[in-house]
Amino acid sequence: MKRLLACALISLGFPLAAHAALDIGDKAPDFTAEAALAGSVYRYSLAESLKKGPVVLYFFPAAYSEGCSVEAHYFADAVAQFNALGASVVGVSGDDIETLSKFSVQACQNSFTVASDQNQAVMKSFDAVMQTRPEYANRISYVIAPNGSVVYHYMSLNPTKHVEKTLAAVRTWIESKK
Repeated sequence: MKRLLACALISLGFPLAAHAALDIGDKAPDFTAEAALAGSVYRYSLAESLKKGPVVLYFFPAAYSEGCSVEAHYFADAVAQFNALGASVVGVSGDDIETLSKFSVQACQNSFTVASDQNQAVMKSFDAVMQTRPEYANRISYVIAPNGSVVYHYMSLNPTKHVEKTLAAVRTWIESKK
């Protein structure tokens, strides 16, 4: 009976489980990657960013796709709020650095860094490869404390809630430290 139910769910396209590989309290894998901020290309380091405060790391499928552009605009609009809390934002996708350099100016409005992960090493280490389209990153956001531990994660292909949820998580983390 269990096998029949599992087969029925799979055939209907329902995932049996959808969990981020990194759970609350897990150590976030360190990485460096080619990145762009306001059109300027540089080497981004998660470890260096964590020395300055918490990091909101969000993965997105593809620059200039409708949902990814919407999400980038939302993050750009909220960067001042993240910065006021001592947090920084970095987006990661499998796009090449030339595309992300332009995206950092246009969709990201020169407000935050986007990093290129063409070989998907960062995506794989954060379990952020899209199951149904493995050539793309899944839409998942992490909040990482300065000590490198994951304090929050949120996964949804809907781009409209990631900023709200991660901003609330940063605030909650700060409150827990007081």
